[in-house]
Amino acid sequence: MITADDTISVAIAEDQAMVLGALAALLQLERDIRIVAQLRDGEEALQAVLAQAPDVLITDIEMPRMSGIELAAQLKGKSATKVIVLTTFARPGYLHRAIEAGASGYLLKDSPARELADAIRRVHRGQRVIDAALAAEAIGDRDPLTERERQVLQLAGDGASGEAIGKKLSLSGGTVRNYLSEAISKLGAANRVEAARIARARGWL
Repeated sequence: MITADDTISVAIAEDQAMVLGALAALLQLERDIRIVAQLRDGEEALQAVLAQAPDVLITDIEMPRMSGIELAAQLKGKSATKVIVLTTFARPGYLHRAIEAGASGYLLKDSPARELADAIRRVHRGQRVIDAALAAEAIGDRDPLTERERQVLQLAGDGASGEAIGKKLSLSGGTVRNYLSEAISKLGAANRVEAARIARARGWL
């Protein structure tokens, strides 16, 4: 017989209401899993996890106000909650960034529900769970960008001018140009727009 002390408390962060509801309903069918929170954006999820301290957080990557990767990074060192990223993005870059941010699992949304439940149990026991095919693809696929190059390229790809980027990141115009030049060169791109497109496609932005 499974008691309340034996159950794994789980919070889910997912901005699509239908997906959020479906995940919660499927996981509630597992006798040892208890859904304690359903969140619609990253900032809301951060506050809920810090307040409620669930055993496991399942989070999407792209969410309003804070991405799942940023959420994992914010929780790292502040919470004992284990993080599983559940996403449609089968990109090695996202996987590397999620693991660096402290995630214990990275699964794709087309995985069977049974695999997700098993992943929750394994992560709760202290194991790491990563989609096997993506893990194999990720070997040798390392992000060449530095964190600052990534920040500058992200803003440039969103259409920000060099002046606006410098103001936001407290950098001089020349420094912004240098970071962009390095990023463009590393990615073999013709310009900042193409560099941002390449980096996004690989999951590096």
